[in-house]
Amino acid sequence: MKGSDEMREKSGEVFSVAEDNQPVAGCTISKAVYDNSEDYISYFSLAENTDISAEIYGYHKLILLHEGRLEVYTDKEVFTLEKSDCILTPTDIPVGMRTNTRAIYTEISIRRNMMNNAVKAGEVFRLAGLLPYQEGKIINMDVVHNEKMKFVIMSFDEGTGLSEHAAPGEALIFALEGKGVIGYEGKAHPIKEGENFKFAAGGKHWVKADGRFKMALLMTLE
Repeated sequence: MKGSDEMREKSGEVFSVAEDNQPVAGCTISKAVYDNSEDYISYFSLAENTDISAEIYGYHKLILLHEGRLEVYTDKEVFTLEKSDCILTPTDIPVGMRTNTRAIYTEISIRRNMMNNAVKAGEVFRLAGLLPYQEGKIINMDVVHNEKMKFVIMSFDEGTGLSEHAAPGEALIFALEGKGVIGYEGKAHPIKEGENFKFAAGGKHWVKADGRFKMALLMTLE
């Protein structure tokens, strides 16, 4: 995988990882979005009845399924993911991916990391299910982080939001539940469950819930 210190994704507009990475019949497709030679983010598109052969890795992978149905398998277990499900893959044993329908997912390498105890390897879960809502509050949870990358989930009660600010690194948003509005460089962008948004490094932005809203934020800390 060719190294890149920048995310290969468009900034400043709402998009959909699923819509932009549709499968091709009989094929598996991968797209490298970010790779700093230690951490990577990739999109995968698997057509009906295709698979990625089981291989052994010395690090975890966080899989977020955007569309379809995916089986993550080892020689002893099969974990079935439906739309919006996640799994942290086991390490040091062969792990493969397959689908009998289709599957589009984001894969994030998890190494040199501090992992939240709420997430266990080999368990299917939903990111939105890790956080509750609380009246009048915004709740944050670091799912995983290291010195170069951070993956955070947030829940916003109705009427709450983040004031305008900027970050030194890039950030990729995954809208997990409900609706929100993202302000970016002076323009408001409505966003809903299943959609995505990217902030460039230094891009001024704000977030406001439209009702109750949950999102994940994948940040580079270069």
